[in-house]
Amino acid sequence: MDQKKTKLIKERLLKRKQEILEAYNKNKTYGKEADEDGAQDIADKAANSYTKEFLFSLSNSEREMLQDVDEAIVRLESRKFGFCVVCEDEMDKKRLEAVPWAKRCLSCQEKQEQGLL
Repeated sequence: MDQKKTKLIKERLLKRKQEILEAYNKNKTYGKEADEDGAQDIADKAANSYTKEFLFSLSNSEREMLQDVDEAIVRLESRKFGFCVVCEDEMDKKRLEAVPWAKRCLSCQEKQEQGLL
């Protein structure tokens, strides 16, 4: 992969990382606000509890995405970017353009989703 393309991919990954961190911080703030809300009746407490749970579940998926992005940056810097972490075959360029943090080729990703890996 040439340096220009590597630089563009790294910029996309860093931008995505920043977006995730901003969303995570916003959700964390909303979670704290829901916790501080002076709800008095049981229905309000249940609604606040549901809101907090929903926000924290979003945070878990964001943490997973952040980890995938960080791993892609490491692979990019170590010149292992663009190769499947399972079978080590070169990944499809269109897949990497669409999802630059992808770590598996389509075949291995399908196996992963089916629980075969």
